Amino acid sequence: MRYEFSKVGGDIEKAAELLNQDEVGIVPCDTIYGLTARVRAENAEKLYEIKRRPQSKSFIHLMSLDDLKRSSLIVPKELYDVWPAPLTCILASEDGLSTVAVRIPADDYIQALIALTGPLFSTSVNFSGSPSLIGYEEIKKAFSSLVSFMVRADREGAGMPSTLLDVTKKPWRVIRQGAFDVSNLI
Repeated sequence: MRYEFSKVGGDIEKAAELLNQDEVGIVPCDTIYGLTARVRAENAEKLYEIKRRPQSKSFIHLMSLDDLKRSSLIVPKELYDVWPAPLTCILASEDGLSTVAVRIPADDYIQALIALTGPLFSTSVNFSGSPSLIGYEEIKKAFSSLVSFMVRADREGAGMPSTLLDVTKKPWRVIRQGAFDVSNLI
């Protein structure tokens, strides 16, 4: 790791610059810390390698509402009433050939970072098959040699990942219950 920042008073421009240079970093989200890189195929390859993750599993795309509206994804209008939130939804492309897991994070820092970089890949900080690492120091110990930078949260999070909801067909299906209660949606 070459750089370490603090979320509060940190250098968000430097973190964005590194992401725009296709570096991989660890940033706190509205849920748990995430391994993060710009949405590009070569960056997905880096994340697969760092996590030792099978390529059959894709990564969450963090984006702004504006990015989502400009995308070619089918977004049920109910989601616009709840996003931003710790809710990740699997959305279908308009051509029906692919799906993407999308989250609009409810965190000012991440939203500001996305405004400077465009959509970001995000995945929990862990090696595939192992529990997610929650605390900054344990993450730093395990991953600092594998990433270019880390951003320390202003406070430790609750340690719950986002809820994962498949909205590609009715009835919608909860894949992972997490930090968001979807009972009003399904």
